[in-house]
Amino acid sequence: MTPFASDGKCLSVGGMTDALPPGLHIVATPIGNLGDLSPRAADTLRRADSILVEDTRVTAKLLAHIGAKTRMRRYDDHSSESDRAAIVAQLGTNAVALVSDAGTPLISDPGYKLVRAVRDAGHKVHTVPGPSAAVAALTLAGLPTDRFLFLGFLPAKAKARADAIAEIASVRATLVIYESGPRLGETLGALRKQLGTRDAAVAREITKLHEECVTGTLAELTERYAEAAPRGEIVIVVGPPAEAEPASDREVDRLLQQAMARLSPSRAAAEVAEQLNIPRRRAYARALDLSRK
Repeated sequence: MTPFASDGKCLSVGGMTDALPPGLHIVATPIGNLGDLSPRAADTLRRADSILVEDTRVTAKLLAHIGAKTRMRRYDDHSSESDRAAIVAQLGTNAVALVSDAGTPLISDPGYKLVRAVRDAGHKVHTVPGPSAAVAALTLAGLPTDRFLFLGFLPAKAKARADAIAEIASVRATLVIYESGPRLGETLGALRKQLGTRDAAVAREITKLHEECVTGTLAELTERYAEAAPRGEIVIVVGPPAEAEPASDREVDRLLQQAMARLSPSRAAAEVAEQLNIPRRRAYARALDLSRK
């Protein structure tokens, strides 16, 4: 059996590293601090036959840092189906790495289309996990992490952004949103208007020299960033909605009386149970009691 090194590399009996297996290798890169590049990621980028990149200038700096001279090829959201087909055609014999400018590929970028095409063609997909701004921001924010929803960038236009926020307003999870400095104040204002009083955080320049994470309510953060737009990469983290108070018997009876003016007790109970998110048995028992009175 061929042994494996502690960083996941496959070693031959003589101790030399074998060639990377053919296929697509998804490689996470640092989001700011070059020291966050894992040894396995560096080794993969050195040994790949080629690397698919968003911006050759950005990735060239990373390759220079690790002493790699691997050939780069541009792949981004403007790449066509024919571009993907040409890449897939190489994977039977070549190891091709995929990186984004920063962080984990496929997170808020179009790489999933390539992964799907590679799998459909029967080739292997390998992953080299690592930094992600969304997850890093969650660790800084001090908000619940048992359930979270990643939204990427919200739409730039006000109506589309409002519709997107309305769609997830009732989701009982922490929200993670990417944003730019110039749009931060406007986006925070839209979140405050539609989500109300929620705890939130603005994480900026994560892993870099001027890293900061400012916490407060959406109203407080909106006021803070209303005028001064901060620089750098930004992640907004918004806490889940507060637990709703259970419906009182008085509220249940009031809605049942209104519903029973036009519906049978059973149908009125079903309607009110759904409206208040309470057990149907409870609503039906109250409806029977009201009908007797």
